[in-house]
Amino acid sequence: MTVMIVPVADLDDPALSDYRNVPDPTLLSERGVFVAEGRLVVRALVTSGRFGVRSVLVTDAARASLGDVLAAVPPAVPIYVASKALMSGVVGFNVHRGCLAAGERPPAASIDTIIPPGAGAGLVVILERVANADNIGGIFRNAAAFGANAVVLSPGCCDPLYRKAIRVSIGGTLAVPFARSASWPDDLTRLRASGFTVLALTPGRGAVDIDAEIDRWRSCSRLALMAGTEGAGLTAQALELADYRVRIPMAPGANSLNVATAVGIALHRLSDRVQRAAR
Repeated sequence: MTVMIVPVADLDDPALSDYRNVPDPTLLSERGVFVAEGRLVVRALVTSGRFGVRSVLVTDAARASLGDVLAAVPPAVPIYVASKALMSGVVGFNVHRGCLAAGERPPAASIDTIIPPGAGAGLVVILERVANADNIGGIFRNAAAFGANAVVLSPGCCDPLYRKAIRVSIGGTLAVPFARSASWPDDLTRLRASGFTVLALTPGRGAVDIDAEIDRWRSCSRLALMAGTEGAGLTAQALELADYRVRIPMAPGANSLNVATAVGIALHRLSDRVQRAAR
């Protein structure tokens, strides 16, 4: 298959319009695109099959490094080749790895389309007001590593297709299906009605030790792990709608963990139990 290689030497070339002002997420969203940055992430985007690829923008070195992946890009998708200085001038920041790709932003998914159907086993992550891109990226990376089926986002959560979130997730946000809640926190009730046991991750009073009480959920085949923004944590409404409140045991004097770290530890504890229950 022949790929479309297009050398670019003009900073104002209109062909690069998808890459202009990349740090502005509102502009990208209005264009219907998102931008993947870095060779591992671009590789994940091109090979995922979940998102359309509009174009790829690379230096000569990055093009050589990604030769096997770029060879599989459809002929209609242009692969723009430019200097690192030109790339940085177009996008608005220093492109260290010399590799970007413009993906097509899909229509917003609903919760019903991303959760496992019927009574099948499932492990879902629910996030409330997690606005930090590093945390969103880290949580999606953990969700992918421990076999979570999907991530549900409340209003106020960072866009998983924001460039930094994609990069930190190492492509996890391109692999794990996600949807925003259209009715928060009422959607928690809907998830429970569909068979999910909702575990609220909190260091607050009344939370049970996730290790000591793990057998309580050994028979649960559908689990939803919920975590909130750092500092404030989960809202009272979300906590009230959870089936259980769980905490991660820590050393004396420590009272909290980074939310992405906490979700990763909890998923590690829970994923094996869900897989056993599904057998």
